[in-house]
Amino acid sequence: MELSAELLKLCEEGTEEEKEILALAVQAIRQKRERKSAYLSGFMGLKGRFVAEDEYEFRVPITSFMMNRAGMVHGGITASLADSTMGSLINQRLPEGYGGAVTAEMKVNYLAPGRGEYLISRAKLLHMGQTLATAACEIKNDKGRLIVYATGTFYMIKAR
Repeated sequence: MELSAELLKLCEEGTEEEKEILALAVQAIRQKRERKSAYLSGFMGLKGRFVAEDEYEFRVPITSFMMNRAGMVHGGITASLADSTMGSLINQRLPEGYGGAVTAEMKVNYLAPGRGEYLISRAKLLHMGQTLATAACEIKNDKGRLIVYATGTFYMIKAR
C-alpha cells in the first residue's frame, strides 16, 4: 500500500493512540523544519525556557509515544529528555567562539516510575570550562515526584 493511502486509512480507521502518534510525527516534522531540531525533540514537544540565569527547563506532556509496555515513561525517553535539557542549557550558554556542545558522558539515576500528566525537566549548570561543561538535571512529574536525577559532561566544540 502506498504511504499516502496508508496514512489516510490510519486517519480514518486508526485508534486514538495511533492518531496521536501521527499528530506527533507531524509536530516533529514541523519543528525540524522550523527550528532545525532533532525529530525526537519534536516528538517530545520540547520547548524550553530559562527559569534562572543558569537553569533551563522543559515541560512535556506524557504521550503514548513515550510509554513502555509497563505503562510508564520509557527510560530511554527520560534519559533523552535529561540529555536534551542539559545540552540545551549548555549550548545556550556557550561563550563566543564555540559552535556547539555534545554529550561526552552522562549518568542517569532512575528513582521512580514516570507517570502522570506531564514531566518537568530542569537542568542547572555546574561548571563551564574551556573544553568541558557539566550540568545536573532533575525530572519530576506533575505532582512533584522526582523521577530521574542525571548529570552530564559536554564537550564544547570551537567554531571554525
